[in-house]
Amino acid sequence: MTNLVPFPLQATLFAGATVRAEALAQGIVRVVLDRPQVRNAFNAQMLRELSQALAELAAGDARLLLLEGEGNVFCAGADLAYMQEQAAAEPGRNLENARELGRMFRGLAGFPAPVVSFVRGAAIGGGLGLAACSDFVLAEPNAVFASSEVQLGLLPAVIGPYIVRKLGLAHAAPLMLTGRRILAPEALASGLAQRLVEPGETGEEALAKVLREFLRAGPRAARATRELLLRIAPLPDPDLFEYTASAIAAARASGEGRQGLQAFFDKSAPPWDQAF
Repeated sequence: MTNLVPFPLQATLFAGATVRAEALAQGIVRVVLDRPQVRNAFNAQMLRELSQALAELAAGDARLLLLEGEGNVFCAGADLAYMQEQAAAEPGRNLENARELGRMFRGLAGFPAPVVSFVRGAAIGGGLGLAACSDFVLAEPNAVFASSEVQLGLLPAVIGPYIVRKLGLAHAAPLMLTGRRILAPEALASGLAQRLVEPGETGEEALAKVLREFLRAGPRAARATRELLLRIAPLPDPDLFEYTASAIAAARASGEGRQGLQAFFDKSAPPWDQAF
């Protein structure tokens, strides 16, 4: 997490075990993913806390939402032990968890104020989804991005609409279909990231410059413009939302998904990758 000296801490707005939200100067609210020991990977608790924090903040009058990860990694996606638990869960619970995940991403993508994410280290899987839901992504030059689900026998279902919404099909399809990792310069070229930390500046300096750019906008005008953008490029409709939740729930419980997750824990190649 950055130390933003120009925007000092004013108050703690939300204090969970895995997520916290802070009021900074100038109307900035910062949400921090706080599981650095597992690279800020999602589990059920983080998912609930992030959804709750976003809902509470959306009811306020924030000028700008800043999303960061504690430590050196933005977000490594879903905790795979948690994914295994969901795969083994009763089907109704597995599906409801997928819906909860979808509601969290929708809450971020539909937040009423502009959203800026600072990606350090990596944004993988759901972490890439968080970046795709953001209006502006600042990334370290060595940051890595990937939608790696297919390599585990899973689908980037819930985050897929947001990836395509941000990147367009031409850039989104190769990422989603191969699961390959890309570095920050390629993310910048595709539109996934909007700026990289430049040589000779710190992440804090780069982030402060980005925040100042957004704060030049009138607070009401910025929120109204975000509403305009949501109307121009709408969020997933109810049918698509339900389809994506059902798709990831089914993939987690499938034989291929279970094999892929187990291969990850065994540090071995999954059956479909044995020849490479």
